[in-house]
Amino acid sequence: MKAVLAALFANLGIAATKFLAFLLTRSSSMLAESIHSLADSGNQVLLLVGKKRAERPATSLHPFGYGRERYVYSFIVSIVLFSVGGLFALYEGWHKISHPEGLDSWQWVPVTVLVVAIVLESLSFRTAIREANQVRGKTSWISFIRRARSPELPVILLEDFAALMGLVLALLGVCLTLATGNGMWDGIGSMAIGALLVVVAAVLAAEMKSLLIGESATPELVERLERAMLAEPLVDRIIHMRTLHLGPEELLVAAKIAVTSHDTAAEIAKAIDAAERRMREAVPLRLIIYLEPDLDRSAGSVAGQTA
Repeated sequence: MKAVLAALFANLGIAATKFLAFLLTRSSSMLAESIHSLADSGNQVLLLVGKKRAERPATSLHPFGYGRERYVYSFIVSIVLFSVGGLFALYEGWHKISHPEGLDSWQWVPVTVLVVAIVLESLSFRTAIREANQVRGKTSWISFIRRARSPELPVILLEDFAALMGLVLALLGVCLTLATGNGMWDGIGSMAIGALLVVVAAVLAAEMKSLLIGESATPELVERLERAMLAEPLVDRIIHMRTLHLGPEELLVAAKIAVTSHDTAAEIAKAIDAAERRMREAVPLRLIIYLEPDLDRSAGSVAGQTA
């Protein structure tokens, strides 16, 4: 949430400054960037709302809670806000290219605003990188974005990256317009910003859709869970195990474990309780565990063949 709040306050200030610059210069790139920053601010508000709603307790209608609401709101961010911002920038850029105009008075304003915005956006991006590094480990950035089960950090990282690239494109378009007096460059900058936002929207939408459908635990967590179960002496082997994220910090684990015919019901019940305790200690998430014992038929068949 530190990265979300940092991005929210930065984008609100940047959006107001960019819009003022647009009113003074009528720059297409500045208008596109104003809408972009306003959309980014809405992104952070939706992420905060989604996190708050996801914390509601479980009900009889939703017995596993509301953890996936964070995925729903992140999906809305990727589809609506990014796409609306991107399509608006594309439209504004095309309009400017069709009817090119030079910048009005106050020509130094957009350059100054964009340079300041790049500095502020870089600080926000640095905060997001620091927060992500605490959970990323040695994973590459692409793998982290694709495998992260918490949606906020990937959204903020891609959003801040797109914002920085958009500012650079806007600055390039404005500078070329000032140097040549041809407003077509301003329109090209706006269209480049729009294309960038649409691409980012597509990437985020694909990742959030996958989380909404339901993703399993990461291979590292699956390995920890298996080791914790097999550490119980009465568990001969794991016949199969299924995991499903009910939210970023909530994991459903269902497994069938093999026991022998010599184990009593009381012994099996104690073994399951012990295995669940080990699993909760091994994985720092809220686990909902269902373990089903079954006879180790493979061991029996091997014994019969040997006899």
